[in-house]
Amino acid sequence: MLFGVMVMIGREDRARGVSGGRHLLSLGSESHYRQWPMRCLLPEPGPIDDLAAYVAAEARPVPVDRPWILVDMIASLDGAVTVDGRSGGLAGPADKEMFRALRAIGDVILAGAGTVRAEHYGPPRPPAETRAVRQARGQSAAPRLAIVSRSLDLDVRAPMFAEADEPPYVLTCNQAPTDAMEELDEVAEVIVAGDATVDLAAALGQLRSRGVGVVTCEGGPHLNGDLLLADLIDEWALTIAPLLVGGDARRSTTGPLPPAGRPMRLTRMLEDDSVLLTRWVRDR
Repeated sequence: MLFGVMVMIGREDRARGVSGGRHLLSLGSESHYRQWPMRCLLPEPGPIDDLAAYVAAEARPVPVDRPWILVDMIASLDGAVTVDGRSGGLAGPADKEMFRALRAIGDVILAGAGTVRAEHYGPPRPPAETRAVRQARGQSAAPRLAIVSRSLDLDVRAPMFAEADEPPYVLTCNQAPTDAMEELDEVAEVIVAGDATVDLAAALGQLRSRGVGVVTCEGGPHLNGDLLLADLIDEWALTIAPLLVGGDARRSTTGPLPPAGRPMRLTRMLEDDSVLLTRWVRDR
């Protein structure tokens, strides 16, 4: 069952790969040679010449009261998070290409504070060609980062704040530390929603009122679990790496069990050198 392999890894580590050789949040192109073209298996079989354009053309009807929420994930066949202790070991050229394509369609890149700290996030930096395509679609040249944090344990001197084209959003709650909120007000656009915890539905509603149409979420598991509990996930993009790894593995979502499972519908399956790139849409 495909649902059984939805296990989270840090998406930034996937972009970097095992060697960790390039900037974590780069949206730049990455050259590699294919033995054969990426191909679509569903819905219409055939070669995929331009993955970014193909993904951007998929339907994402924006709700009235919040943005469309897309969660981007990767897993091995047996649900492993890492290979030889490195999450980048799961990510090959196809997944990295999909990672960039999904980031390129988002108005906002959403991540939890723990993921941002662990992965050393920087500001999204699309290459010139991606910026031009985004602007032609009526989007800003680069997606804006949004960080979910109750404690506001964030370094205001970090590159994601200091080097951003536009200040990131910080989604927090009323009981967040006042001094930290005042500091962040200088380098970010702080959105307060909820009392003791962040009310994601309300916070995302405020993003929608600011013109945000599509949000690409990169975890971590606690944020994914909160989105799942609130039934806010519209799309689940899952790359299935052709590896059996063994060992223990975390799930892609952590938190309270929702009152019922959330039915999803498979709308796309691509294949590249045995890597499957699938798209699941919430069946409402």
